[in-house]
Amino acid sequence: MANRDSLTELNATIKHADSYQEYKEACQEHDELSGAEEWKAKDACKEYDYRLIRKRVQRIKLARSRGDALGLMSILHEGIHGNLGNIANSAIKNHSKIGTKYLIQEFIDQVCESLDFIYHADESEIDFYEKLSFFDETAHAFGKSCLMLSGGAGLGFFHGGVVKSLTEHDLLPDVVSGASAGSIIASLIATRTNEELKEALEPQNIYEKFSNWRIWQGFGRNSLMDSTNLENALIELFDLMTFEEAFHKTGRHVTVTVSPSDLHQYSRLLNAKTSPNAIITQAVRASCAIPLVFSPVQLKAKQADGKIVPYIPNRRFADGSLMADMPFKQLARLYGVNHSIVSQTNPLAVPFLSRDKTDTRGMTALTWRHLSNIAKLNSIYAFDVLEGVTSHKGAKLGLHKLRSIIDQQYVGDINILPKRGFASLKHIFANPSLRSIEKLIASAERATWPQIDRIKRDTQISKTFSKYLKLLKAREQRVLTQHNGLRLVGSTKSA
Repeated sequence: MANRDSLTELNATIKHADSYQEYKEACQEHDELSGAEEWKAKDACKEYDYRLIRKRVQRIKLARSRGDALGLMSILHEGIHGNLGNIANSAIKNHSKIGTKYLIQEFIDQVCESLDFIYHADESEIDFYEKLSFFDETAHAFGKSCLMLSGGAGLGFFHGGVVKSLTEHDLLPDVVSGASAGSIIASLIATRTNEELKEALEPQNIYEKFSNWRIWQGFGRNSLMDSTNLENALIELFDLMTFEEAFHKTGRHVTVTVSPSDLHQYSRLLNAKTSPNAIITQAVRASCAIPLVFSPVQLKAKQADGKIVPYIPNRRFADGSLMADMPFKQLARLYGVNHSIVSQTNPLAVPFLSRDKTDTRGMTALTWRHLSNIAKLNSIYAFDVLEGVTSHKGAKLGLHKLRSIIDQQYVGDINILPKRGFASLKHIFANPSLRSIEKLIASAERATWPQIDRIKRDTQISKTFSKYLKLLKAREQRVLTQHNGLRLVGSTKSA
């Protein structure tokens, strides 16, 4: 009885913790008391292939004990990936409040220590370019994580708390996308260093910029709301910075999604790769252009001489969440991501989403998943039929947008969501108060805490790959620069 009362008290502490440290300590104490620590210590578990992982750990340890860097490269080359033996199975998380099987954590730690060993290996055994090739190829094969920030109008300030928490724990991915309201926070990530980002995400600073983002201007115009204040806030935040300039400043691959305002066009992902000279301010303004609420926008670009010109002339773009709220497939193609962290505030999606991708093997879960897929396919078919028989251009465009909303995937591998209920919905089209922003960001940080340990574990190997690959490429660049400089000096002397 006393044990049960203690667990109840710990659950209350976990729910109402004022800091991540308090939350973490309560979770650890809960695991000790509930027996979860004993579960973690036992390798065997039906949710993952513990024999495979145990064997891999033994092989890695043996190679390291022999100082065999080439052997380690071979072991890691064999097919290491983020879900080897199903170690990323979300069902494993259900057995404890924090942490995972000790064997799984040992495997991850051994891989990271092996990467450290290979990087520092004597170059008489493994030369520089062998190391560079190994890290480049294996990192690409392993993949990386991305953060996707959804639409959600005023509720989108929730993303600020998520990003703040990830930044404080050094877990912010280098690949980020933002749609609609999410594009504002994504662009702050693109254009700010970590310290600048933390400052920009302070509730007072957000309030000063967006306290009056919604100005009603009534019917009979090209939009229900005047976008002047929103545009001024975006100009103040991002000025005329392009995606390429932002990448050179922070090294982050940040994408803003926009949707076409006419038929026969597809959503566009604007970033340093696809549209380096596009101006971020206009991209964000377009992505925030909720149909009827704000007018669509023509994108702008900066030429080499600094002149501002139209980007994709004769086209206007609108709300990015309509067609590409979660552009995972496109990000996978552009940046090699295979793991996603989603901050989801889209009011069309949040009420129906689970916090995690779950293993739906039970009969009831399988049935519901099957029925929902049938409903989705039937809805898409119905909209295709209606669009085909509709001749009115505006109605056809509206049907096309509705179809794209239904056809999207709104979840990732890890999902961070605001609390369900009307209390969250009130933020959507309201001008915020300082208090409401403080509460929204605090609730987002609290919603992120249960995922911190898992994100750290899921990204530990890819972050280690990234760390050493950056060091090797920087060294290669220095060697090439030095070599070209010597060659230039030699040419001058010859002349």
